Amino acid sequence: MAHIHEKIDFCVEVFIVYKNKVLLRKHDKYGIWLSIGGHIELDEDPVEGAYREVKEEVGLDIKIIGDSHGPDADPVTNRNYKYLIPPRYLGRHPVEGKEGHEHVVFVYFGTSDTEEILDSVLEHEKGVEVKWFGREDLENADLVPNVRFYAEQALEELG
Repeated sequence: MAHIHEKIDFCVEVFIVYKNKVLLRKHDKYGIWLSIGGHIELDEDPVEGAYREVKEEVGLDIKIIGDSHGPDADPVTNRNYKYLIPPRYLGRHPVEGKEGHEHVVFVYFGTSDTEEILDSVLEHEKGVEVKWFGREDLENADLVPNVRFYAEQALEELG
């Protein structure tokens, strides 16, 4: 968990879809349903952080959805420049309980080839509830508005 500054951190969220269901987890500290994700480490770009967070939290190998090549990208002349998959959304929010601290969030959509998840490798997240939500489950769940919106959008696009 990298905290790069007392005022702001960069984070990733991944809404993973498998067979018309999206994966959400109950946050270990706040007790609300969120996507899979967390802080981007200092040696990572956002896409690397997304893959790492998913592997750590639920043990899935996923595919982040998006185009990693810019317009007219030529990998030969741009060999020292890495194109990144752009996030579907960007957000910013204050962190509850940390006065004056905010997160800038890169929101990605991804797919999985399996619904089998593993317990987190991180001690503080072991045993956290994780669940695949279908459209009807989302309608009946108590979700914060941005999580509901992103989960519905991921299902719309990838379900």
